[in-house]
Amino acid sequence: MTPTPHAPHTPKGQEALEARDALAAALSRAGIQLPAMDIRTPWADDRKAEAQYALIHLGVCSAPVALMLADVITKGIAG
Repeated sequence: MTPTPHAPHTPKGQEALEARDALAAALSRAGIQLPAMDIRTPWADDRKAEAQYALIHLGVCSAPVALMLADVITKGIAG
């Protein structure tokens, strides 16, 4: 995955990018792809101020993909 315009070049933005990429890789290994994964940063009142956090936006998915996610999570919990 490549950086998105929503991801600032800050430590928190980099952390979110790395987390998004790790999650995408793990999902890919499980045969699941969420094509709309993105990084979102809430802006401070002063847009020049560094964001305090960044969010990983997972986007939407179809019912079959949601069922695949549920199955992988359930199997992971069961160990």
